[in-house]
Formats: sequence, C-alpha cells, structure tokens
Amino acid sequence: MAAIKKLFLLDGMALVYRAHFALISRPIFTSKGVNSSALYGFTQTLLDILKSQQPTHIAVVFDTEAPTQRHKDFPAYKAQRQEMPEDLCAAIPHVCRLIESFHIPVITCDGWEADDVIGTLVRCAEKEGFTSYMVTPDKDFGQLVSEKTFLYKPSRMGEGVEILGLPEILRKWDIQKPEQVIDILGLWGDASDNIPGVPGIGEKTASKLITQYGSVENLLANTTALKGKLKESLEANRENALLSKKLATILCDAPCETDLEKLKLREPDRERLKALMVEFEFNSLGRRLFGDDFKAGRGYGDASNPEAPPATTVPAEETPTENPPSVEGPDRADLKTLDAVPHEYHLVNTPAGRAQLFEQLKPAHIFAFSTESSDPDPKQARLIGLSFCWQPHVAYYMHFGRDDEERKRCLETLRPILQNPHVEKVGHDLKYDLSVLQWHGCTVEGRLFDTQLAHSLIEPEQRHSLEYLAEVYLGYTPIPINAATARQGEFALGDSPLDDVCNQACELADAAWQLRAKLAPLLKEKGQEQVFYDIESPLIPALVQMEFEGIRIDASALAEFAAQLTREMSEQEKTIYHLAGTEFNLHSPKQLGEILFDRLKLSDKAKKTRTGQYATDEQTLTVLAGEHEIVRRLLEFRGASKLKSTYVDALPAAIWEKTGRVHTTYQQNATSTGRLNSQNPNLQNIPIRTEQGREIRKAFVPRDEKHLLLAADYSQIELRILAAISQEKGMLEAFAQNFDIHSTTAARVFNVTIESVTSEMRRKAKMVNFGIAYGISAFGL
Repeated sequence: MAAIKKLFLLDGMALVYRAHFALISRPIFTSKGVNSSALYGFTQTLLDILKSQQPTHIAVVFDTEAPTQRHKDFPAYKAQRQEMPEDLCAAIPHVCRLIESFHIPVITCDGWEADDVIGTLVRCAEKEGFTSYMVTPDKDFGQLVSEKTFLYKPSRMGEGVEILGLPEILRKWDIQKPEQVIDILGLWGDASDNIPGVPGIGEKTASKLITQYGSVENLLANTTALKGKLKESLEANRENALLSKKLATILCDAPCETDLEKLKLREPDRERLKALMVEFEFNSLGRRLFGDDFKAGRGYGDASNPEAPPATTVPAEETPTENPPSVEGPDRADLKTLDAVPHEYHLVNTPAGRAQLFEQLKPAHIFAFSTESSDPDPKQARLIGLSFCWQPHVAYYMHFGRDDEERKRCLETLRPILQNPHVEKVGHDLKYDLSVLQWHGCTVEGRLFDTQLAHSLIEPEQRHSLEYLAEVYLGYTPIPINAATARQGEFALGDSPLDDVCNQACELADAAWQLRAKLAPLLKEKGQEQVFYDIESPLIPALVQMEFEGIRIDASALAEFAAQLTREMSEQEKTIYHLAGTEFNLHSPKQLGEILFDRLKLSDKAKKTRTGQYATDEQTLTVLAGEHEIVRRLLEFRGASKLKSTYVDALPAAIWEKTGRVHTTYQQNATSTGRLNSQNPNLQNIPIRTEQGREIRKAFVPRDEKHLLLAADYSQIELRILAAISQEKGMLEAFAQNFDIHSTTAARVFNVTIESVTSEMRRKAKMVNFGIAYGISAFGL
C-alpha cells in the first residue's frame, strides 16, 4: 500500500498579516518592548498543523516586491493597501528565522504572486498523487479546490480550523464547479485587492447570476434578458467584469521549483528553535516544544503568572517510536496522549449499568460532565449520551442510542442529579451542554464551573479551546477533534464506533475535571473569583433560558416595512437623479464622486482614496450634508438600503419554524472585554435612534397575550463605573449635573464651550471616552 503524501502550502504573508491584526487591540510585547504578535500567531498556526495534520511535505510561499502581470494589466491593483505597519515589517525576518529553524523550505518567484506559486504546486502535486492543503484565510483559493486539493483556514479566536473540500466550496458559493469562484469574483470584485468588479453587484447577486449563466462571458452575451439597473451596470462595465475575472484568476504555470520531494518534512533545528522561544519569551510554546525544563522568562504564556505550573512531558523513553518525528510534528514528543496515560473509561449502555452509575453519582457533591450530540446548534442537536467524571483519569459514558424513548428513560434516570441545586457541575463550554439538555426538557441546576469561561478571565487574549488548555495546563493532547468527532467538527458521534465515542466523551469530562483543579487557584491569583462565581457563572443558565425562550418577530409587519422601504428608496433615487441632473449608479463610488465633486462641485478640497477616486464614505458625506440636498438624500437612501438588507430581509429568515420565534446565541467570552456577543442572528444592534429603526423594533412582539416586553438600559454604565473608580473630577461633575458626558468631554478636548460642541466633535469625544474605558493604546488614541 502506497504511503499517504500530504502537502501543506502556507500562504506566508497572508498568515503573518492575519496573526498581527488578530491581536492588534492588545498586541504581545516582549520585556524589551518588541511586538511579537505576528511571530506568536504564525508559530501557533504552524505548530497546530504539524501536530494535528501530520504533513509529510510542507513549504511556506511568500510574495516578492517584483511587479506581476496583474499590476501591468491594472496599475491600481492592490494600490489601495496601506503601507505595512512598522511592527509587522520588523517581525517578518523573525518569522523567516522561525521557518528556517524548522527546516521548512521558503518558495518565492519574482513576477508571480504567492497565490500563483501555490496554484502551480498543487496542480503539480495532484499529478503525483499528493493530497494538498492550501493554508490561507483568502477566499480566492476556493477556485483551486479539487478532489485532492483542500482549502485550510486556520483557527482564529477559538473558532476552530475550517477545511473546505469540493462539496463545501460548491455549496458555499452555490456553483457547479470551483472555477466559477473566479466568475463570481469577476462580478463582485475584491476590495482587499482593489479588483473593481461590476458596481451594484454583491456576493449574492454574483452567485445567483453565475448559477444561472455559468460564466461572466455567457452572462455578458445575454444581458438582453436582464432588466433595469442590473442590465445597465453590466453593459456599462463589460470591460471591468472581464478584467476583474482575469485579475482574480490564480495562474498555475509559475516558473518555480516543482520538485516536491525537496519539500519533505524534516527534523527541526532544536537549538535554533529553542533560542527563538527564549528570545521572544514564548513560555507556553517553549514548553510545548521542549517540556518543563524550558525557561524563557516573562513571556506571553506566563507574563502575568510566572509561577504557573509547567506542562507535564513524556520522558524520552516513553515517546512513541512507530512514527518518525519528522512526520509527528515537533511538539508531539513532549505531550502525552490518551494511550500514554493510565485511565479507566467505562461504557455504560445497559439498564443495570445506568442504575449503578446513578448510585455512584448520587452522593457526589461535585462532578464534571459533557453532552455528546449530533449538531452544533443546541435546538437541533440529537442527544447521544452523557459522560461523567469525579476523579482524575476515571470517567463513565452513558450511551443513549438512537431511540427517542430510550433517551427519555436515560434522562429521567439522571434528572434528579442534573437538577440537584446542591451539586456543582464542571464542564467546558457548559452553556452548550445546558442548552442541549434544556431543549430535551431537562433544566440543569446547581453551581457551575466552566473551564472555558474561567480561562477567558485568567488569560482573556489566549485561545480557550479544551485542546489548548489541556496542552498548556495538563501537558496532554486530547484525541484530535476529527478523530471521533466533537463540538467544532462534524458532529457525527452517533455514526462513530462506540468505543471511540466512549473514549472521546470520557476524555472531555476527565480533562474538564482536571482543568478545574488547575484553573480555580489561578482565578484567585488573578483576583477574578468574585467575577467568575458571582457574575459570569450564574449568567450561564440565564443565557440558556434566554436562548431557549427566544423572541417572536412579526414577519408580516417586516414584510410591509420592506415594501415601504422599497418605495421610499425608489422615490429617493428619483429625487437624487433630479438633483444631479442625470442618472448614475448610486452604488458606484466613482460615479458618485464625479457627480458630487466634478459636476456639482460641492468641495474644492475633496478627499481622494489611494486609487485616485473621490472619497464618498458615510463620514465624508455626513460632513457635506449641509452643503447640498443631494447629500442628505444619499445618506437617507443608504440608511434605508442598509436597514432593508441587514434587518428587514434577514430577520424573518431566522425564525425557527418549530417555535415561530428567533433564537439567537449569546457568547460570553467572544471579546476580551467581556462584553456579551449575539450571533445567528445578531440581536444586539437593532437600531433605535431613527424613525425607520424604531419600525424594526416594533416587529419584536410578545409571544402571546399573557406576555409583555420590558426594555431596560443602563445609561453609559461603563463610563459611570470609570468615573467612580478613577474619581476624575470632570466626569463626576458631568454625571452629577446630568450633562451629556460626550459633549462635556468634547468641550474639554477641543477647548470650546459645551454649547459650541458640534456633532462631529461629540462623535470623536465618544470614541475617546469608550476607547479609554476599553484599553485603547496611546497610538490608537
């Protein structure tokens, strides 16, 4: 049987940029003041790939400064991009040092972009029987996906890795073949690369048109079948569409080195690698690579907790030898796995076994548990089983099976324990577990210890996945998420071998139990015990109930409002054309700029973008609103258009048919500031300040005549807390006299009377007030 050949090609510059800006709000600095965010993030991505994916071949591909054919075809290509930040520029040589220390080849090709080099290599790899993974956050690479080539999007902020194959790309873009991604980009354009596309055509419209016509060329040949503005825009921008498609096409014939055997994974230079970890004070990464003898000082992993216990390592004689280290990845030898740890995991799938487990659990005052289910959406998840742990390395998995009646009987057996308010429950991402049980009719009670939530308070800027915490605090790598299944994977536990399901389920509960012992003391050291136990933990069941209850939306009212907005937008459009003296594409910044500044001459000092076009963003238009009625009309048109697409059209689609209500998901640890986050759909930003926005709010109604809605809001609560803690006289005086705090700050910042403060001054002062409260840097301010 031929050995599996796995090639990983990393889009170097894209990953470095992504790592740097992922931590832009709170960058990582060494004790000498060197910004190490980009290096840290890139290293994390590389280690994750080496550990979890075990590539046989690997390379990092970088762009060069030499112009490409795209720049010759379209001089404005990528011209809008700002100059690389100084910290990021300084980090790139260190990233290259890291790559060299891993003995990973770096590939460049003058006159060709990294995208083209990767495209050339994966097409070559397909012919030689490789399975290839293009590691990049760039959506353009979807055009290269095939049966043997995958798009690998690294994890970000704990969201998990996303691997997109041919079915996922076709489904994501609603196309018949991956090359049609190029056609969609040709119509839609790409703001990040300054590819113009066709004005007025967004992602959804582009996808719909390519689904119908197959290609840009065929669409342009059949514009007579279209109507209105869409037809006009396509016919007026025919050359733009074809040029954009050409610019978006990744070329697969770059004259680069294609001997793939030269990309074989090699042993790293451990001394150079260790020196880098020491130099940049990466303690946690150093321990992953070199074990608990590694000491680097006050680095990212331990800056605020230098005495944190080091990760446990596997002695050299215990390191598995059946796989060569070059394939295993550099940190596998220093982290235990389930096979190397003595454990007792028990499968419970008989009535007698369930009764026995219940008797063992009954006297416990605390235990860890985890649900095993079939879907990441709790309200749609089928509950497959529950795992329990109340001593390290010993756990039980109660399997429910597929029968609904059997599941009900199992839950009834466990209900007295799960609903016992005197028993503490431990777990990782407990809100998901509690939500699944809630949708199955079981409300969990008792004190909660969520290891994910605890770590988000201890180290808010780090990742909080169970795998990451187990490696850092337990020196232990759990079963890979995709080996049996898991919450961030395919949710196919019910279809996996039962022994695999048992091991993974028990391991989840076991790891959470062990992590509690590590994290509880750190909460105390960080002064976060009161926040965790009195605020965050009691919030979990409240959020579960809020999500479960949902909120009713009057879809018919929104439909009427959508029709009203459509009429208003049509009237605004006519008025704008009248005021302009001609018709033009309202969605084209170029045409709009020419109308406002060349034709109407609203300003003799008009701002321009890097591409040379007039700036027509909302901020620019707001400043000009007093100059001409057309600007006010344009702002009103844009506001109505945004309301319609973002809320009026989207909210009815989020109604769940089984309840007739919208059930959002609330994230407690999505932001390092602790601010609650609403997703799928976002119900936090429903507008209220405008009359049209209030129309949307009216669509949120009580579920029936027995219920009512109560709206409550703190008035600038963060700033009041800031004033109380800081005792800043100006803020205290403003609140005591019931002045507008933002206007008061503006008066002081701009040295004017409060009566002279303009809306623009107030807006900037608001940014100052909240920026300081949420940790803005001096540079950012």
